[in-house]
This record gives sequence, structure tokens and C-alpha cells, in this order.
Amino acid sequence: EFIAAFFGCLYAGVVAVPAYQPRSNNQSMDRLLAILEDAQTTLVLTSTNTLSYLERRFGDATDLTALRLLTTDNVALELAQAWQTPALNGDTLAYLQYTSGSTSKPKGVMISHRNVINNSVDIALGHETSPDSVLVSWLPHFHDFGLVYGIILPVHEGFPCVLMAPTSFIQQPIRWLQAISRYRATHSGAPNFAYELCTSKITPEQCATLDLSSWCVAANGAEPIRQETLQRFVQTFEPYGFRWSTFCPSYGLAEATLKVSSVCKTEMPIFCTVEASALEGHHIIEISANASETRTLVGCGSPLLDTNIVIVNPTSLTKCLPNQVGEIWVSSKSVGHGYWNRSEETERTFHAYLVDTEEGPFLRTGDLGFIKDGQLFVTGRLKDLIIIRGHNHYPQDIELTVENSHPAL
Repeated sequence: EFIAAFFGCLYAGVVAVPAYQPRSNNQSMDRLLAILEDAQTTLVLTSTNTLSYLERRFGDATDLTALRLLTTDNVALELAQAWQTPALNGDTLAYLQYTSGSTSKPKGVMISHRNVINNSVDIALGHETSPDSVLVSWLPHFHDFGLVYGIILPVHEGFPCVLMAPTSFIQQPIRWLQAISRYRATHSGAPNFAYELCTSKITPEQCATLDLSSWCVAANGAEPIRQETLQRFVQTFEPYGFRWSTFCPSYGLAEATLKVSSVCKTEMPIFCTVEASALEGHHIIEISANASETRTLVGCGSPLLDTNIVIVNPTSLTKCLPNQVGEIWVSSKSVGHGYWNRSEETERTFHAYLVDTEEGPFLRTGDLGFIKDGQLFVTGRLKDLIIIRGHNHYPQDIELTVENSHPAL
């Protein structure tokens, strides 16, 4: 129903806004209400069996009483006979991809048809998809990873995709690997936590019938990627056909449609072990993995097609030296047109220029990283950085320290 409704919006010239459906009375409506308000929503597409539930939930919000709810599963099929070619071009706004809103109110990234086609071609090139590819995805449709990678990419490139509900994976992670095994999937991806969940929750007994030998691209992105997670996953599932070369660590964000860079299908993941204290000062000093106080970073591949990545000092707005950590700036045809109805934030984030060379415009990602041997390494998020007595601390490092401090965590 979601896929039909999404493409129906594109055909009708209506701006699609992918959003999650509230499932229970105790689930917070705050984020959904914020999206409805920000997008100036006039119409909600849903199905017959959830209509009364949504009417009740939206009825509790007095400012949404005028919202129109339309069920899509009872549209007359004979209307298809009146199909006409829609008046679209590359710059036509296709949909609003709302950011997570984890640090602020969710913002709607304006994604055009050219943005999403360019990004699909970019992903297909690096991951070497073909008509013989098969993709399995449990990623939420309202998230850029789930929408672009799990739905739009297979449609654009013309290969089958098997979809499953996110809750099916969360409840029993083995279901994801079973689907890959059963449907002989060649491509599948998820955030780092999913691979971690598989290693901690799946038992050897559950793996008895697994055959992961068909899996040739395992994308890992959307959150910090840990070397330890990749190692544990390979150790756990190598007996069932999984290979190191299958891992394709990636970096992307909603503001760039999805992908910015990724390890290609034919490459092996690359690691860079650095001195932790130097990293706190935004300097890169490579060191032996056996040394104390180190941090090992996972390479997120190189940009393809027209994507250009520069590492910039976020204060001086000039390029960093090769051994310095700075903000990741991106230019590409995949970069969205800005934030819906937020002109100041759009100007600040999507139209950045280097002060010394006047090169631009760039997308300011808000993420920190560096480039080594053509590979992008992401160290953290600028807004998440915690500064104590002049030292920079990355929250994911603090989380890892806490996790390792006691088995209960």
C-alpha cells in the first residue's frame, strides 16, 4: 500500500511525505504532528483497516480536524485506463524526506526527481546491481535508507526486492538472515546496530539452515560503524557463507538523498587506527593497533559519479590539511534543494562556500571526518561533540566505554 501510494503521489504531482504510522495509543505523536504541521499537510493516505484508528488519533489533535484522510486500497482500478504522462522534469519536487529530529525539530529535505535518480545510479554503480540482483530490506519506508535503497533503487534498476516489516527483524533478528538465505539475496543493508543485534541474539541452532553465500553486498550505514561489530559478524556467520568482502561500509544523509560514499562491491573494508588523544585535538596520527589509547575507524569508501567531498575547518571555512579532522562538505546532483519552508537554514546548510577559494556551493553535513588514500573516515557529529577542559570527546566513544564497563550494559 505504501509503494502504490508513494508512486501515486509522484504521478499526481502531489508532494509525497513518507511518515510512520502510529501503532498504539501510548506511542508519542509528537514527531508525526511536527511533520504534519511543518509540511502543511492537507491529505493523509492510509488503508481501510487503519482509517478509524487514525481518525481517532488525529481527532485528539484539535488543529488537525480539517485534515483529509483518504483510503487507497479501495480506489477503482478502472481509473488506470485514464493514465496520462505526468508533466515532470528533473527539478520537479518529488518528496520531502524528514530528518530524524533527534537533536531538533524534524526538517523536510526537498528531494527532486533528478536527486533520487542520480543517487540510485550512484548506488547501482558502486554496488554493481544488475537484473539478476535480489535485495532484501526490513528498513522503515519513511527513512531515507529504507525508501531509496529498499524501494526506489530496485524499481529504478529493475530487479526484485523482498520487503519485511522492521518489527519482524527487531523481534527475531534471524528472520533477516533467513530471508537473505531463502530468496538468495545478493544485496541487503542496515545500520550498524542490526549487525550487532544479529551477533548477540541469534543462536547457533537458528543458523543451522542458513546459506549466506549469495550475499555479495552488505551495506552498513546511517550511524557510527564499529570495527568490532564487523569482526564479530564475520566470525559468527562465516561458517554459513558470509565473507569479509561482502561488507560495504557507507556514509550518507537525508540531505544528500541517501548515499555520499560507499565501499564498492569489489573492495575490502579499510581500517585506520589512530592515537585517541590526538583525535581529541582533531589531528590524525596513525598508530599500531596494539598500542594503548587508540581508536580504530572504519573507512566509508570513496565518492562516485559527480560527488565531491572536502574536509573543512568549521570555524575558518577553509580546507583542512590532510592530517586534520574537519566538517564533511559535499557537492553532488544528489544533494537536495534545501529544507521545506526554511530559507535561512537552507542558505546556511546547502549553500556553503570556501572562504579562501570561493569554491561551492556545498552541503554542510554537520559530520566530522577526514580523507585518507581517497577513503572517507567519519569520526563523529559536530553538534554531538562534548568539550571538557578543551578536549573533544565523541559520544560514541563514551557509549562504548560504558558498554564495556559491565556485562549488564
